[in-house]
Amino acid sequence: MEKKELALEVIRRLKEEYPLADCTLDYDHAWQLLVEVRLAAQCTDARVNVVVKELFAKYPDVISLAAAEPEEIEKIVRPCGLGRSKARDISACMRMLRDEYGGKVPDNFDALLKLPGVGRKSANLIMGDVFGKPAIVTDTHCIRLTNRIGLVDGIKDPKKVEMALWKIIPPEEGSDFCHRLVYHGREVCTARTHPYCERCCLNDICVTAQNRPTTC
Repeated sequence: MEKKELALEVIRRLKEEYPLADCTLDYDHAWQLLVEVRLAAQCTDARVNVVVKELFAKYPDVISLAAAEPEEIEKIVRPCGLGRSKARDISACMRMLRDEYGGKVPDNFDALLKLPGVGRKSANLIMGDVFGKPAIVTDTHCIRLTNRIGLVDGIKDPKKVEMALWKIIPPEEGSDFCHRLVYHGREVCTARTHPYCERCCLNDICVTAQNRPTTC
């Protein structure tokens, strides 16, 4: 099966398995998602969702969060790990939004990449979830699963995985596809245990399941 054909079949099956393809971070505004995706680095989305309740209650908009000192932000976000660097990036990002974008999150990919603490993964998440534009979010689940399934071949670098997937994933499917990979990666194709190939909806087309069935 060619990679494009495989990609379409994987998309079809994951749609049936996970009809709701939502971001697992809770947010009401684009700037909140920017904050949350920075906090989610080396931290679970579940913990981020808890921590930001206090943060957003104290600082309910870009202006108030931009006015906060990084040390004050750090006190709240410390449970997410890497508190100092995350607080510093959040502060600088909010101040840039305030000073250069009138408190609004830009809907331009290159502009997003210029914001402190925002990389390609974060920028793609914002583009897809907030603005409904084509996006491929190469988080750890995406990288692991696309390699296991055979959509990419031994590629671990996030940008290289993203570029490879752009060639085979229809643009309008990219964002939801990546969300479904997160669900599948948490429930079935897990990282810290052997993947549960016996109950995987992709087991008959997955390269890993087909080549190493006894280890799954």
